[in-house]
Amino acid sequence: MRVCVFCGSSFGGRPEYAAAARALGRQLAERGMGLVYGGASVGLMGVVADAALAAGGEVIGVIPRSMVEREIAHAGLSELRVVTSMHERKATMAELADAFVALPGGIGTLEELFEVWTWAQLGLHRKPVALLDVAGFYEPLAAFLDRAVNERFVKLPTRSLLSVETDPAVLLDRLSSYEPSPIISKWA
Repeated sequence: MRVCVFCGSSFGGRPEYAAAARALGRQLAERGMGLVYGGASVGLMGVVADAALAAGGEVIGVIPRSMVEREIAHAGLSELRVVTSMHERKATMAELADAFVALPGGIGTLEELFEVWTWAQLGLHRKPVALLDVAGFYEPLAAFLDRAVNERFVKLPTRSLLSVETDPAVLLDRLSSYEPSPIISKWA
């Protein structure tokens, strides 16, 4: 199993974010799960990759050619795929992954998360999608999504496709035992 991790190319403002990225990377490797991520050596991206590598894990990075210098492509990965665009990056990561997890990050992280969650809603894949809520980072987002359900913009089965966990071990247990729900129609 390979898990695609979306996360920041910065460290954020709390040491808990890097600690969670480190724990997730280490636990992925210890469980024999590969890591697929954005290919950078900086920020939480570098932390999760370095932790998985240090624990003997497989780490595949996918980075657009235009970002190789800006995000500082990681030179020590099991495999680094340099692609032509952000669209190709996301499609390649999705193809390589069996599950998706978002650690704290900015708009790029959110955009990647929402795209794969939307793809799940549309039945384009049946892979688990989850948030690792570190130090309450995703609590406001989860509350907003629950409000979107209450306001009838998001259906409850769609909301249920996005898991939220605070503990990396519990999150990985959920991903390992994931059974896809029957395909739900966005329009039903």
